[in-house]
Amino acid sequence: MTLSPRKARSAKPSDPRSWLERLWASLALRGGTDTTQPGALVPPLDRAKRLAEALLSERGEASGAVVARELHDCLRTLGAEDRLAFYRFLATGFQPDVKRLRTAAEAYLADPSAEGAARLAEAADPVRQELLRRMNMSPGGTAALVAMRKELLGHLRDEPLLKLLDADLKHLFASWFNRGFLELRRIDWQSPAAVLDKLIAYEAVHEIQGWDDLRRRLAPDRRCFGFFHPALPGEPLIFVEVALVEGLATAVQPLLAHDEERDESAARDRAARADTAIFYSISNCQDGLRGVSFGNFLIKQVVEELKAELPHITRFSTLSPIPGFRRWLEKRLAAADEPDAALLPQLKTDALWQDAAQAEALRRPLLRLCATYLTSRSGPKAPGDPVARFHLGNGARLERINWLGNVAPRGIKESYGIMVNYLYDPETIEANHEAFTNDGIVVRSPKVDALMAEETAPSRRARVATGSGPLVGA
Repeated sequence: MTLSPRKARSAKPSDPRSWLERLWASLALRGGTDTTQPGALVPPLDRAKRLAEALLSERGEASGAVVARELHDCLRTLGAEDRLAFYRFLATGFQPDVKRLRTAAEAYLADPSAEGAARLAEAADPVRQELLRRMNMSPGGTAALVAMRKELLGHLRDEPLLKLLDADLKHLFASWFNRGFLELRRIDWQSPAAVLDKLIAYEAVHEIQGWDDLRRRLAPDRRCFGFFHPALPGEPLIFVEVALVEGLATAVQPLLAHDEERDESAARDRAARADTAIFYSISNCQDGLRGVSFGNFLIKQVVEELKAELPHITRFSTLSPIPGFRRWLEKRLAAADEPDAALLPQLKTDALWQDAAQAEALRRPLLRLCATYLTSRSGPKAPGDPVARFHLGNGARLERINWLGNVAPRGIKESYGIMVNYLYDPETIEANHEAFTNDGIVVRSPKVDALMAEETAPSRRARVATGSGPLVGA
C-alpha cells in the first residue's frame, strides 16, 4: 500500500467529537457500512486500519491528535491476534512511493549533488514513519508506541516482516530519547513511592527483596541515579546503583548483605570515609527501548555528579557480571585440541564450589581463561561479552577479575561466580574509548596482563584435573 497525505477534511477545532463523528460516518460509508452509530458496526481491527489511513490524511494538528487518540483507544480494545495483524498491516503497507523514489534515484545518479541526495533520502523515507510520528501526537502516544515495540520484539523471530516496523520505531526512538531530552535524577528514600516501586520491579542484576532491602540500597552510603524523559513521567528509563566504599570492592554479597548496624549515622560515617564509588547494578527499565543506548551517558554523568558532591571520592569502578563466560568456556573446553580440556569434568556441577580445596585448585586457571575471554576478539566484536563491550566502549579499563565475586545461583550459572571491575578514570576515558572503538584495543591493568601470561604446563593442568591441592602462587 502506498499512501500520500490528502487534503484535510474540514473540522471545527472547538468541537472535536462532532468532527470525529463525521469522520466515522465517512469511513463507514467508504467501507460499505451504513450506521447511525459511528464506527459501531465496523470490526475493531478494520476500525484501527481505517483510522491509521485517516491519520495520514489529516494535516491539522488538532484533528490529527484526535484521530491519533481514537486510534490508540481502538488498539487497546484489540486482542493479541488482532494487534499482531495490525502490526503486519503497518509493516507491509505504508511503503515509499515507488514512482517518486525511482525519479529521485535517477535524478541523483544523473547529478550526484547534496541536494539530490537529500531529495533521495526524503523519497526513501517510508510513509510508515510519518504515521508513527502522528500516532505520537496523542496524549500518552509515546508510552503507547514504546509498549507497541515491547510486544513487537517478541514476534520478530517468527515474523521477519515485522522487522521493518521495528526498525522504524527504533529509528524514531533514537531521536525522541536522545540525551538532550533526558533528565538525570537522584533517587532516594524521599522519592515518590511510584518511582521506588519501579526500582523493585525493574532491577535486573541483583533482585531487590522488598522495601526493607530497597531502603538499605538507598542509605546515606549509597546512591541511585536514573534517567527520566518528559513523555514518560515517573518512569525511569535506566538506573544505576552505587556503593560508597573504601578500596576496590571485589565481591557483591557484602554490598547486598543485611547489616543490623546499618543505621543512618553509621552509613554517613562510611560515606565520609569512602574513597571509591562502586557501580554494582545498572538496569534498563523499558523493554520497548531496547537498542537505544542510555547507559554510556548515565555512568559518565553520574561520575561527574559524584565528583561534585563528594570530592573525597577519587576512584570510580564497576563490579560487573560476566554473563557469557560459562557458556563460552564450556564450548571451548569441549574442543578436542583444547589444552585445558581436563577442567571440563569438574565444572559439570555447581556443588564443587562447596569444596574449598577443589574451588581453590580451579581459581587460577579459570581466572586466566576469563581474562582471555574478556580480551579476545569474537568475530567482528571484541570481546564477546556484552557487558564488557558496553564498559570498554564507554572508555573504562579492565581493572581486575575477581574470584567468587558473586556466589548467588545466577552468578555461578553465568560465570562460575567470577566478577570483574571496570575502572572509569576521568583522565583516560576518552583515550580508552578511542582505542577500543577504532582499533579494538582492550585497555587493561597489569594484574590482568599477569593472569593472561600464566603458564599452562601439563603438570600444572594435571594437578587441577585431580584436585590435588592449591597451586603455587594462588
